[in-house]
Amino acid sequence: MADLRGGDLSRLRQLNSLTAIRALRETGPLALSALAERTGLSRPSTKEVVDELSSLGWVEEVPPSPGTMGRPARRYRFRAENGHLVGVDIGGHNVRAALSDLDGRVLAETRQPVEPDAPLDERLAAIERAVSGCLTLSRRTPDDLWVLAAGTTGAISPDGRISFSAAVPAWTGLDLAGRLREMFPCEILVENDSRLAALAEARRGVARDARDVVFLHVGRRMGTGLIIDGKVHRGFGAAAGEISMLPEARWFDAPDHLNTSAAVPPGTPPEDAAGHTLAAARDGDPVALEAVGRYLDDLAVGTAAMVLLLDPQLVVLGGGFSRSADVLLGPLRDRLERRCIRTPEIRASTLGDECVVVGAIDYAVEHVERRFFTPEAGPLPLSR
Repeated sequence: MADLRGGDLSRLRQLNSLTAIRALRETGPLALSALAERTGLSRPSTKEVVDELSSLGWVEEVPPSPGTMGRPARRYRFRAENGHLVGVDIGGHNVRAALSDLDGRVLAETRQPVEPDAPLDERLAAIERAVSGCLTLSRRTPDDLWVLAAGTTGAISPDGRISFSAAVPAWTGLDLAGRLREMFPCEILVENDSRLAALAEARRGVARDARDVVFLHVGRRMGTGLIIDGKVHRGFGAAAGEISMLPEARWFDAPDHLNTSAAVPPGTPPEDAAGHTLAAARDGDPVALEAVGRYLDDLAVGTAAMVLLLDPQLVVLGGGFSRSADVLLGPLRDRLERRCIRTPEIRASTLGDECVVVGAIDYAVEHVERRFFTPEAGPLPLSR
């Protein structure tokens, strides 16, 4: 418990309340005695805190389990459903949206297709349709939203402007945060999609036990997210990890090896081309294997550069192509071993195409935690 140095009782109550909320969020429903043990408070003080949080709408008693015998101890839980968050993945071909409660539990998901060369207003309209679809599915309204976090390609300034986007040129210079505020009456956050994907891996994916990670965001385009000492690394100008901008890395055009392979049947939609090549390589097709090899040659150059620079504990293969990890991981590891002093462990993401939208939810959860549930935050508000 912090030293108050002045006996400010209201501050003490706030800190006790935050301690109780943190315990309930981390472990789920708890009886008063168990909550008192976890918070270090006396049982009477814990009861006082729980009563106050209940009056504010942040905590409620949990009904006994069916069939419980005797008089069970009262248990209490944090009411994460008091607020709702939205994560959005603004991709080149699809806009994905997910709605969650304050703990990041996803309640609804939608997807809207969009062409890579779609006009700006059409892409923004797809965002609005995707978010509105989540609200409809969950029977919520825009007024129920606390935070909307959006992930998109490109270099993102701290105020939510897209300073540069090679994948979607019309995006360059857009005040995306400002346009989203015109659509939704809540706090707006905008971040690079690969960094959000890396955050998702660190919070709920295969990188939860790693402190230093290179996340490879591989799909129809290439990107990276870096985690250093357990934190997503943005760099001085929020441009860290943009290895695809280096022509010598050959990342920008690397997916073309898979998209234009002779293993792709004529008439295949562009969004399915790489999948055909990877599936054929899995079956041992020599033409497809050669195309995959060329793709991995390019992928290994930029990956090796980051491994040699950062010496990470882990490399995560994520994004849409992570579904073909059985085809890609072994050969990628071989190429890194020929280039790196120490080859880190390489794992495949289990989040797949959902990595960005899940990371956007986690980004919004972190924002809410800082805003309301840390000792530096202001007084707890009434629940909405």
